[in-house]
Amino acid sequence: MSRPQDPNPHRSFFPFGNPFRMISPKGSRMSPRLIAVLNAFEETLADRLRKLMPKGKDEVLSLTWMKLAMESVAETHSDIKTLIEKLELPVCDWDEKWIDVYLDISVKLLDICIAFSSELSRLNQGHLFLQCALHKMGSSKQFVRARSSLDGWRLHINTKNPRIENCCTILDSIVESIDLPKVKNSAKGKVLMRAMYGVKVVTIFVCSVFSAAFSSSAKKLLDLNVADTFLWGQAFTNLQSTVNKEIKNIFTSGRSTALKELEAVDACVKKLYSTFQDGVDAIEADASQNIAEDLGKRAEDLSQGLDLIAKEVDGFFQVVLTGRDALLSNLRASGTVFDRTAGGNVEEQLVR
Repeated sequence: MSRPQDPNPHRSFFPFGNPFRMISPKGSRMSPRLIAVLNAFEETLADRLRKLMPKGKDEVLSLTWMKLAMESVAETHSDIKTLIEKLELPVCDWDEKWIDVYLDISVKLLDICIAFSSELSRLNQGHLFLQCALHKMGSSKQFVRARSSLDGWRLHINTKNPRIENCCTILDSIVESIDLPKVKNSAKGKVLMRAMYGVKVVTIFVCSVFSAAFSSSAKKLLDLNVADTFLWGQAFTNLQSTVNKEIKNIFTSGRSTALKELEAVDACVKKLYSTFQDGVDAIEADASQNIAEDLGKRAEDLSQGLDLIAKEVDGFFQVVLTGRDALLSNLRASGTVFDRTAGGNVEEQLVR
């Protein structure tokens, strides 16, 4: 599925009103302890966002930065569990709408994780074509076959993954529901919803960056407006502005792929491929071998980087899945499993 065309590829949300009014502490007075718990969560989130700020433009969409970004998202989701424990807010005291928010977000994030894992696996499968090509480079008689392997790699890498295209639709649906439900007569509930809002915003940002990188399209980027009243608001705005701007520059520069390490491999493949065009004499054979050695190193860096990101994505998947399982267990233990007119009951949602 593809995202509907928008005249402004960097869309600004929220057209539906001010979400901050719904999560402000008015109505239920917060105690100093609750304020301290909330501030600690937001300050930790702000610190993580500052650590994600690239030191230079070359870091944007490098596999190292992407690994750090996914790791940061997983840690932030884990912080929600700690926050709930500090709030002493058992699931049996949750409003039905809070449960809806959690279940809706988590099931969509699981789908996104599966899509990202699929793409990382697909990209890593291209390593087999490169290994085959490099192996055939050992003999000048095999250069034609080596070129065929390089053709296979280029075709494989340029193939579109429909699961990544679907991520954009999923992210849009998460953004549309980013305005959290109103919380009445529960200061602890207000803290929880405000914290979940922060997690939601950061998750959307990182996932939209991954989607843009994997699809090689700046149209997949999202711009989220966050008020400075959040302790992490300014750090997020600075990070989003810097990263999105550089990604847009990458795509307008004519690069064939967004991932830094993948682009380095592609450049080597093009150089090596050009030496095969009109046959290979002894001098060109030596040059080809030098390029092949560079290609081998860069291909290994790419493969290792993709493996590390895949582990982080899997770790995030496990954090989300564990949270859903824990919620279901707590609901069953408390007898708070109830029917819904929209979407069925809690158990049905959790096993989708």
